[in-house]
Amino acid sequence: MAAEGEAQTASQYIQHHLQPWQVHWDLSPAHQTAIVDFSVINLDSVIYSLLIGVIGCFVLWRAARKATSGVPGRFQAAVEFLVEMVANQVKDTISVEKSRKLIAPLALTLFVWIFLLNAMDLLPVDLLPWLWAKFYGAIGGDPAHAYMRAVPTADLSVTLGMSISVLILCFFYSLKIKGLGGWTHELLTAPFGMSKNPIFAIILAVANLFMQIVEYLSKTVSHGMRLFGNMYAGELVFMLIALMGGAWAWSPVEAGFWLGIGHVIAGFAWAAFHILIITLQAFIFMTLAVIYLGQAHDHH
Repeated sequence: MAAEGEAQTASQYIQHHLQPWQVHWDLSPAHQTAIVDFSVINLDSVIYSLLIGVIGCFVLWRAARKATSGVPGRFQAAVEFLVEMVANQVKDTISVEKSRKLIAPLALTLFVWIFLLNAMDLLPVDLLPWLWAKFYGAIGGDPAHAYMRAVPTADLSVTLGMSISVLILCFFYSLKIKGLGGWTHELLTAPFGMSKNPIFAIILAVANLFMQIVEYLSKTVSHGMRLFGNMYAGELVFMLIALMGGAWAWSPVEAGFWLGIGHVIAGFAWAAFHILIITLQAFIFMTLAVIYLGQAHDHH
């Protein structure tokens, strides 16, 4: 937020909203200077991710506790539909029943958690940053340096953290289902096969291992980047609509009227369309996670 009495330009407004609340591990203020910097934590993303995760677990717990065997209410019916949809998708993808007992709840948790994280984008753009700036100023800080991003899935470190977690689970199930020898054999023989000639066998083994590494890396990066890119773009659109409202407030009456109408219509239309986006992105991330875990169970 700009200091009191000082107006921000559109560029400054967007840059401020895209700056996360960054601290070091000792919670001292920090600023990321490299693409990868493990000494810096985006504290707002961590706080909102944990808070929304607890809320999601609480909602599902309440649904399970209040479930009845009779005619279900709307909330119970919606949760039962969601659970059944996820269970059927996991069953169609993964043949090992023991694995489904863990992967099905994991997939359900991913969908609910990511949907709720994405839904933070539907809050007014300036609401949480404004509240945080007021509080930060009240405790003696400079409101101009009160950074707060409310959409964790618009933070690449969050989405890549999720996709890397899925990758680790893929490694786990590859070892569990195929064994160390079987998985090693797969890494060295797929997709180009093997040769009886020792020289060609070594060449093919190196090529196969390189292709396997590329495949794992590309799946993990695209898995996280897809969710991040869509939510980041949605966040930017909401900021542009908010800037339209700001221009409305400072424009002459004649021009301001049309800017105000455009602000209301664009905000409503994008929010309505964004409900589809946040749901679809949660579903896509969950589906890809299930598919990748299913591939870890397949033998080549």
